Amino acid sequence: MDMSSNFIKTIMEEDLASGKVKEIITRFPPEPNAYLHIGHARAIITNFELAKMFGGKTNLRFDDTNPVKEDAMFVEAIKGDIEWLGYHPANVLFGSDYFEESYERAIMLIKKGLAYVCDLNAEDMSKYRGTLNTRGTDSPNRNRSVEENLKLFSEMRDGKYNDGEKTLRAKIDMASPNINMRDPVIYRIIHINHHNTGNKWCIYPMYDFAHPLQDAIEGISHSLCSLEYVDHRVLYDWFVEKCEMPHIPHQYEFGRLNITNTIMSKRYLKQLVDAKLVKGYDDPRMPTLVGLRRRGYTPSAIRHFVLSTGLSRINSTVSNEMLENSLRDDLRLVNKRVNAILNPLKVVITNYPVGEIEYLELPNNNENEALGTRTIAFGREVYIEKDDFIDGTPEKGWKRLAKGLEVRLMHAYFVKCEDIIYNPDGSIKELHCTYDPETKSGSGFNARKPNGNIHFVEESTAIPAKFNLFEPLMVDSDADRKLEDRLNPNSWKTLEGFVEASLKDTLPEEKFQFVRNGYFSVDYDTVKGNLVFNRTVELKSSYK
Repeated sequence: MDMSSNFIKTIMEEDLASGKVKEIITRFPPEPNAYLHIGHARAIITNFELAKMFGGKTNLRFDDTNPVKEDAMFVEAIKGDIEWLGYHPANVLFGSDYFEESYERAIMLIKKGLAYVCDLNAEDMSKYRGTLNTRGTDSPNRNRSVEENLKLFSEMRDGKYNDGEKTLRAKIDMASPNINMRDPVIYRIIHINHHNTGNKWCIYPMYDFAHPLQDAIEGISHSLCSLEYVDHRVLYDWFVEKCEMPHIPHQYEFGRLNITNTIMSKRYLKQLVDAKLVKGYDDPRMPTLVGLRRRGYTPSAIRHFVLSTGLSRINSTVSNEMLENSLRDDLRLVNKRVNAILNPLKVVITNYPVGEIEYLELPNNNENEALGTRTIAFGREVYIEKDDFIDGTPEKGWKRLAKGLEVRLMHAYFVKCEDIIYNPDGSIKELHCTYDPETKSGSGFNARKPNGNIHFVEESTAIPAKFNLFEPLMVDSDADRKLEDRLNPNSWKTLEGFVEASLKDTLPEEKFQFVRNGYFSVDYDTVKGNLVFNRTVELKSSYK
C-alpha cells in the first residue's frame, strides 16, 4: 500500500484536522490460538505504519476471550513475529485485562433493560434468529425482569450452570434486517482454565461485545479490521453507546489480501499440522511468519510486499510472484554470492598438477563492493552441476559442457571434456577434462570463446551440504476438494551436494545467493559438520 495515499490515511488526516481525534491510536488484536501468517502481516503493517505516520502509537492486544482454543505458547509466538517484522507496540495488553469492567458494563445493560439471560441452546437460538428474508422470533426469556436477569447473570458468574446452559444476550431488535442486531449473545459459560486468569472466570464475553469496549477503554481512535466486519459495525457502535463508554472509537474496514497458491486460513494451516502433512508451523513451505522466516524471507521484503499491494475496500488476490520479487529486490545487493553445487558431477582435470591447489580472490557481490572479497580454491578435481553437462550431441544453442566442447570454469580456466567415465549401471561416474593454463580469468586471453561459463566447487576443500528445494504447498484452489488432495506432492525436494569452503562456519538464518541456483538461507537443523540450506527463492521467476 502506498502510505502516501489511501482511504484510511485520508480519514485520519481529516479526523485530526477537524479535532475529532487528538492522537492516532491503533491496535492489532490477534486471538492467541494459532501462529500468524502472511495475511496477518497486512493488518500488523497497516496498523503500525499508519499510526507511525502521524506520530501516534499502536497497541498489541490479545483477544483472549475464548479460552477453549487459546494458549500462552501462541502469545509468545505472536510477540516474536511482531518484533521480527520490526514493530514495537506501545503497550502489550490482553482482553482478559478488562473482564471485570466488561462484566460491570453488561450489568449496566441489564439494568437498562437492554440485556437478558436466555435459556435457548445454540441450535434453537439459530432457528429463532430467522433468515435474511424472515424476521427473528423473540426468545421465550426476552421479557424476564431486570431483577431476575441480574440474579441469573450473577449465578452464571458463580458457576451454578453448565456450559451452554444459559447465555446473556443483548436486547436489540429481532426484526432488524442486519442479523447481527437480532439479540446477539454477549456472554457464554465456559468452564475451563484460562491462560491468563486461571479459574477466576467461567463466563466469557463474546468478541462483538468485548472488542468495542476494549477499544474504548484503550482510547483507540481508529479500529481497523477486515471487510467481514462491515455488518458488525452498527453493533460495535451500539455497544459503545449503550455501555456509556467515555471514549468513542470508530471502526473502519479494509479488504483482505489473498495470494495465489497460498493457504490463508488458520483452520486449514492447523489441519495441515495436526495431520502431519507438514513438519510444523515453521515448515518452510508454510505461509506462517515463522515458516517464511525459516525459509529465508526478510522482514523488509514482507513489509515492501504488503505496502506495494495497496489498501482498498474490497478483497483482492495477487500473484505469489509479487512476494518473491519483493524478496529478490531485498536480497540482491546485500547477500554474498558464493558457489554451491546442488547436484554434483565430478570433473578430473587430467593435465592439472596432482596435489596442487591455487586460490582465486573474488568479490563477494560484484554489485556491492562493500561486501568485500573472499578466496575460493581451484585444483585438479572439481564438482560441477549435472545439469551443466549433456551426454550426447547437444542441441543448437547449448551453452554448457559436452564431450569435445570447451567451457570456462567461472573465474578460473577453460576446460575441455575429453572423456566420460561410466559406472557399471551406465550412469556417469566422472568427466575427464583438460585445461588451458593460458586462459586464466583476468589474463586477457581472447584467442577463442568458450561454450559457456559454469560455476564449480573444488573437491578437496568442498563442504558437504543438503539443499531443500520448494514448490508451492497447494496447487489446487478448489475448496470443495479435501485439503490433502489439493497439496503439491513435489512441494519439498532435498538434494545433497557441496558448498565452497567459505561457508563452513555459517549459522542458522544466514543468507546467500548461490551462483545460478537462487537465494538460500541456512536452516535451523544446521549443526557443525552438517549444513542444511533452504532455497528461499530462485534467481528468476519460475511463474508460468
